[in-house]
Amino acid sequence: MTEISLVLEDGSVFEGEAIGHIPENGIAAGEVVFNTALTGYQEVITDPSYAGQIITFTTTHIGNYGATAADAESRGTFARGVIVRDLARRRSNWRSETDLNDLLVANKLPGITGLDTRRLTRLLRDSGSLRGAFGTASEANLLAAARDEHGTSGIDLVSQVTTPQPYTFGNGKYSVVAYDFGIKTTILRCLSEIATVTVVPAHMGAEEVLALKPQGIFLSNGPGDPEMVPGATAAIRSIVENGVPTFGICLGHQLLSRAFDGHTFKLPFGHHGGNHPVRNLATGSVEITSQNHNFCVDADSLSGVADITHVNLNDNTNEGMRLRKHNAFSVQYHPEAGPGPHDSRYLFAQFAEMMEGK
Repeated sequence: MTEISLVLEDGSVFEGEAIGHIPENGIAAGEVVFNTALTGYQEVITDPSYAGQIITFTTTHIGNYGATAADAESRGTFARGVIVRDLARRRSNWRSETDLNDLLVANKLPGITGLDTRRLTRLLRDSGSLRGAFGTASEANLLAAARDEHGTSGIDLVSQVTTPQPYTFGNGKYSVVAYDFGIKTTILRCLSEIATVTVVPAHMGAEEVLALKPQGIFLSNGPGDPEMVPGATAAIRSIVENGVPTFGICLGHQLLSRAFDGHTFKLPFGHHGGNHPVRNLATGSVEITSQNHNFCVDADSLSGVADITHVNLNDNTNEGMRLRKHNAFSVQYHPEAGPGPHDSRYLFAQFAEMMEGK
């Protein structure tokens, strides 16, 4: 393997070996984050919410069960790269169609292996997400590339991942329009159990959406800064005020909150993994959840507008809300999982009940 280096914006250097695609200029740059999921590496790297980021897997052994097309969460990969401690030398699973390295090459996704991911994770935890660059270039050039990288704040990443044209998924009972801010395939599968889903581009206006006469609106997950999704909040507010039942997940939660004057802020290192405890304030039960976000809704900014429904037990941040005057609710985490636990899939049933008028 080719020896390469990872350099962070603070000057930290990690040595490793190249895997996956080798960029033409010898440099892969992005915002470095860590994911604590124990499994589901293919679902993670094909999640559009990682646009602009380099994913560090805290699980030591990656690639042992290979990859299969059925587990892809989108049409490709939108992350900037992956970092792993140990890439499996062979795959072993009856579903496996290819190995992880070949998947990275096919999707032109660079990677680095063999470095100390525990040290890196502790650094990101203490310092917050850092811009970084890795590759065959010199350490000086990698440091310059890391510091030139924009990160995920103040940039529209949704336009990079949204569908260019509307399409239909499933044939369930209800008619739902899903805004694609970076929607995952597992979400569409869950929605298709209750609805025929028309997936529309992130920039579609309220009038066009309402003309489709949906019984419900779904606001999907997606990457980056919720302040940088052009026109989304105005369209969402108009749709909700027209009385259409609305359900949002992740970025959809942030956009729904901002549509009704909520505020969002960036977390130090985000929530990325399949093992985050969230308390349902209505029932008092604790759900183990799948999460992938860098920004968060300020719960106090929703005072008088919405009821907070879920809270993260790791840091007490907002994980869900329901508008008081409208048929709309949202959660910050991923009830569809993919990967992760299924504790929270009841939320799709709640969406169906809302559309039923119960």
